[in-house]
Amino acid sequence: MSAKSYDVFIDQISNMTVSELNDLVEAIQVKFNVSAVMATAPASGAAEEATVAVAEKTEFKVTLKDVGSEKIKVIKALREVIPNLALSDAKKLSEEAPVVIAESAEKAEAEKMKKKLEEVGAKVELA
Repeated sequence: MSAKSYDVFIDQISNMTVSELNDLVEAIQVKFNVSAVMATAPASGAAEEATVAVAEKTEFKVTLKDVGSEKIKVIKALREVIPNLALSDAKKLSEEAPVVIAESAEKAEAEKMKKKLEEVGAKVELA
């Protein structure tokens, strides 16, 4: 987007009503598959109505990047963080690293998995 078209876009936003700004935000959320919330910092005029912050991510993909030197401890940790995971499956996951171990874990659960696995020397990535 060139500076000229960007300026036009800003001018258009500044002339919108609150209702039109709300419709714009909803359209952006749908188009780009994001969630938005009004910013809490005070702003002035139309800028206050147009200010949008992307909501904090709540689901994460947990990837075991590397098991490190303590493979047995990582296998045990995998069995702790993934309910009902058989020993053979935990061993297989550890051998296939990098591998996704949770596709859409809640934030707290993903952080718990990461912490537990990193405590035993594994490298884990949340995305």
